[in-house]
Amino acid sequence: MFKHPILPTTIVGSYPQPDWLIDRERLKKSLPPRVRAAELWRVSEPWLADAQEHATLMAIRDQEELGIDIVGDGEMRRESYSNRLATALSGIDTDTHGTAIDRTGKANPVPRVTGPIRRLSPIESQDAAFLKRHARGPVKLTLPGPFTMTQQAQNDHYPTSEALAMDYAHAVNAEIRDLFAAGVDVVQLDEPYLQARADAAQDYALAAIDRALEGVEGMTALHICFGYALVHGSHVAKPKAYDFLAELNRSRVDVISIEAAQPRLDPAILAELPDKIIMYGVLDLADPAVETPETVAARIRDALRYVSTDRLWIAPDCGMKYHSRELAQAKLRAMVEGTAIVRRELGA
Repeated sequence: MFKHPILPTTIVGSYPQPDWLIDRERLKKSLPPRVRAAELWRVSEPWLADAQEHATLMAIRDQEELGIDIVGDGEMRRESYSNRLATALSGIDTDTHGTAIDRTGKANPVPRVTGPIRRLSPIESQDAAFLKRHARGPVKLTLPGPFTMTQQAQNDHYPTSEALAMDYAHAVNAEIRDLFAAGVDVVQLDEPYLQARADAAQDYALAAIDRALEGVEGMTALHICFGYALVHGSHVAKPKAYDFLAELNRSRVDVISIEAAQPRLDPAILAELPDKIIMYGVLDLADPAVETPETVAARIRDALRYVSTDRLWIAPDCGMKYHSRELAQAKLRAMVEGTAIVRRELGA
């Protein structure tokens, strides 16, 4: 177990990519791409990897200067949280995309599964080693989860969605092992479709997640959410409770990450996860106004009514990549300062 202070702070996954790297206006016009979207990058291919590396260094330094305890790479090398890994596996037709309905009810291009899903070689282990080498403290890296990748694909090969999910899980398991071998302290699976497709999740999501974590030695997290706060520039109405949450207490995952600020989530639901660490969203990313440290502290105090201090991590809600670097810094600064207020009250 790596060392961290009480109520450690972290980011969910993404951090704003620089405007010289990504076409932010084009990025905002659609949901995260499921297939590759090279047109989003402002830097040409011969120099793109170097540019992404410099942006990653910037994201690491920003977090450390702000006082974030568990640092991520900000997903600087990704067009979305899921498409980099999902399109790097064998069994995907890279020439002809499929179609699937997203959580907003719209049809989107998605990977088309035409053969067995396999991970032929490491995908993000170099990213993990780079992050560990340049960060001064513990680090966290994210991967798309097997259930969400299944929901974001057109299955033209497997007899059932469950069978597809289990092979995705096998590939994710191999990737997780390599990330831990590279020195990552926390590996997080992003599974937003646990909420978006809660009925299907009841059928096979836990089995797929546990298969992805089978035999893994290291701290694991799982993120669920209601979707990005801003889509096409308009606010997304979010429900007040999760449809698939208590079930996760039976999973192999160590940390459950939920967004709570923007949906004004009742923290009483945290009692449904008595055996898990909670990564609690305290920054509303649908609101451009920067929270005061006292607002953040109040949200943390509310959570501590239901979770002990040793089981609570502090984070923003998800979707930070859609905001400016300046706004992200201001909000994260408030998060760190608000956490410090509560630590002082606890005598930590």
